[in-house]
Amino acid sequence: MTSSAAGGRGATAEGELRPLRFHVPEPKCRPGSSPDLSSIELPTQVLPRPAIDTPRERLHEYAYGLIRVLGDDHRASGDWAPSLDADQLRQGLRSMLLTRLFDQRMLRAQRTGKTSFYMQCTGEEAIAVAQAMALEPNDMCFPSYRQQGLLVARGWSLVDMMCQVYNNSADRMKGRQLPVMYSAKEAGFFSISGNLGTQAIQAVGWAMASAYKGDTRLAATWVGDGTTAEADFHYALTFAAVYRVPVLLNVVNNQWAISSFQGIAGGEATTFAARAIGYGLPGLRVDGNDFLAVYAATRWAIARARAGHGATVLELYTYRAAAHSSSDDPSGYRPDGEAACWPLGDPVERLKQHLIALGEWSEERHAALTEELTEEVKVAGKEAESHGTLGRQTPDPRTMFDDVFKDLPAHLLRQRDQLGN
Repeated sequence: MTSSAAGGRGATAEGELRPLRFHVPEPKCRPGSSPDLSSIELPTQVLPRPAIDTPRERLHEYAYGLIRVLGDDHRASGDWAPSLDADQLRQGLRSMLLTRLFDQRMLRAQRTGKTSFYMQCTGEEAIAVAQAMALEPNDMCFPSYRQQGLLVARGWSLVDMMCQVYNNSADRMKGRQLPVMYSAKEAGFFSISGNLGTQAIQAVGWAMASAYKGDTRLAATWVGDGTTAEADFHYALTFAAVYRVPVLLNVVNNQWAISSFQGIAGGEATTFAARAIGYGLPGLRVDGNDFLAVYAATRWAIARARAGHGATVLELYTYRAAAHSSSDDPSGYRPDGEAACWPLGDPVERLKQHLIALGEWSEERHAALTEELTEEVKVAGKEAESHGTLGRQTPDPRTMFDDVFKDLPAHLLRQRDQLGN
């Protein structure tokens, strides 16, 4: 859509002036229409895996292409195909499936009033899980609110995650965080912030401190396509480029913010990976529903950072299959069934089919695993709910000042004591 700006006039060929115009990006489909993603053109050029010391000015094509490993035949091919054995692939599949089943149970818990809010990562599981497996266990993660797969892949307790969602008496955050804003220092998982974008500059600063101390741990951060329009994201890119910081800057382009499509944040004009070019950083665009491609590109960026070549921006091209959150109704801004039309498919299904093609999996084994993990989530859910749900067995009010003040002021001591009576 183009619009006229009142009072402004531009020049014509005859020298006359006419009203100026500006452009308002619009999605191709609206609610009530049939899903149509035919305008999405997936690059077909096969991009070779470059050396990690390749100068960033020779990597521009990677910001506009698409790194893929799995083909339509579910086979891995090309320079980017990682050396993962069947056990590692099965572990990746297990973690993705467990993340999805965890999401499903917690959304049902929200719908039945056991918690106030929940956010799923349906369709994006390959990103968090593959990247968790590519990173070292003690590398620091600065996630947004759709990377719960990082915790699952790192073997973190489902009960602990659920208690944080329920804000119950076993909630390690003592009820201070919004549900899904997980925090797990022991798992290298920085507390999620509802103020989007803050985690990007925090990750850069943390990685600078790690390098300054001579540590070996690097940092990785995740933002959505909409958050790339936030100032904090651009501050992070500036510092990462200027100081050649060992950090991974991941942009999860899942096509939709809460109610606006990715074109509003600039995705219509160019790719989000291309943002890196203006800052002097390499940008790689990756098929975010291809577990192997995500793992391989992340390993490349990690190796580049550890070798002293600085940060990399990864655009992980995927689709938010579920609603933005339990408070969102996507039927108000996108056509029904659009997720099923996504040309890059479902990440869980693609890895499953890859293992089947290798002769290392079957539909029967997958059904058995689904049943096993469903039971695991169910058992964890019962244990978490034994500590309370929304409005029942909440954290002790007397803990409200714990971990806030080093020395608690006298007036707050009195208030805390009053709560104990």
